[in-house]
Amino acid sequence: MLFLSSTGMPNMIRAIVNVTVLSIFGHGLLHAQSPSVATTPLPSADAADVGMSPDALRKVDAAMQESIDQNRIPGGIVMIARHGKVVMHKAYGKMDLEADKPMKPDTIVRIYSMSKAITTAAALMLYEDGKLDVDDPVSKYLPELKSVMVAADGETHPAKQTMTIADLMRHTAGYTYGRSGNSLHDEAFKELDMLQRDDSLEAMQTKLAKLPLVFEPGTDWQYGISIDVLGRVIEVVSGETLGDFLHKRIFDPLEMKDTDFFVPADKVDRFAANYNTDGKGKLTLGDAASESPYLTSPEFESGGGGLVSTAEDYMRFLLMIAAGGEFNGTRLLSPETVALMTTNQVPESVGWIKFGKEARGGVGFGFGFSVRESMSDWDPDGRVGEYGWGGAASTHYWVSPKDNLVVITIEQIMPYQWLTEFKLKGLIYDAIVQ
Repeated sequence: MLFLSSTGMPNMIRAIVNVTVLSIFGHGLLHAQSPSVATTPLPSADAADVGMSPDALRKVDAAMQESIDQNRIPGGIVMIARHGKVVMHKAYGKMDLEADKPMKPDTIVRIYSMSKAITTAAALMLYEDGKLDVDDPVSKYLPELKSVMVAADGETHPAKQTMTIADLMRHTAGYTYGRSGNSLHDEAFKELDMLQRDDSLEAMQTKLAKLPLVFEPGTDWQYGISIDVLGRVIEVVSGETLGDFLHKRIFDPLEMKDTDFFVPADKVDRFAANYNTDGKGKLTLGDAASESPYLTSPEFESGGGGLVSTAEDYMRFLLMIAAGGEFNGTRLLSPETVALMTTNQVPESVGWIKFGKEARGGVGFGFGFSVRESMSDWDPDGRVGEYGWGGAASTHYWVSPKDNLVVITIEQIMPYQWLTEFKLKGLIYDAIVQ
């Protein structure tokens, strides 16, 4: 994901588009596909039965239709759960304007950086298995990082701080997406072609020693490729490909049947087109569903941004997290580990997270999610304790533990825009009546 405002960091958004999106997908061996089977339905309830006003929630319909009428989005999906039960799962507008196909609740979309929390959860399963520790040096698993360099003041020097697994999980490792403004780092990122579509994660690992960090590990916060590096750690520790590990430990137990690094042929009719926006009502096709790189299995399985999914699949993952690591009678994580994900893990000296000049007052980062610790002028409709993130195509999600609320909003618009989350968040919170 790129969880950025449309006015905050457009260059970083372009980095996701030009580097992650277009360069990580290529030809590769297909994952073995499970036979199509019916999944266990998610629990559902009438809004009034879980303390939400049906009349107030109808304002969500009007808000989504307004965005469609203004040509800000071609279509979208909103899914809301309270007390573990789904109270809204609606589709609006079109998933493909050129083909005149309506958006549907089970439409498959590019979730980009919504992949990150899933990959982090997978690594924490290995932590619970006793196979790695969050305080371990990353170099314990990736020896290339024993002598990592830091780029500062126009030159590089050996890092004085040790990069840990925790640094990868909370984005304090010193990696970026190659548009940091640090010329030594950015030039190396480009020359090394860090997210090359035909590379495996193993091949990426061999390049890491040549990529200088933009700061000493643990001393600052910067969004970047750290979760892709974490994906490679998962492969080394588990002895499996990242995709196979995710299927076995997360997708299959949660019945996330539409989540993968590619869209198989029998599901292409449910795959949405992706659009570019000028932010003023002009939409242009960016990635046609019928010709997308996502139709082939990638060699590079990007744990940081490569997954496709549906609103329902991702809701299954979030309901597991919201329930303290358990879903439908199956425990995937312990409550103590989930607490590491949903509370701020960034050192106090680092402060709140930021993208360039955009500081998000009161917002820290756990192992996988941003976490709201205090209120500020940034996202004033948020709630203390809220955690979430999003994806570069303007997909969003947030969870409010004190309200027992989980919300997912889906669209396929680039560059990233806050439009839907900021437009709906206050309406949805106002719909809570008890």
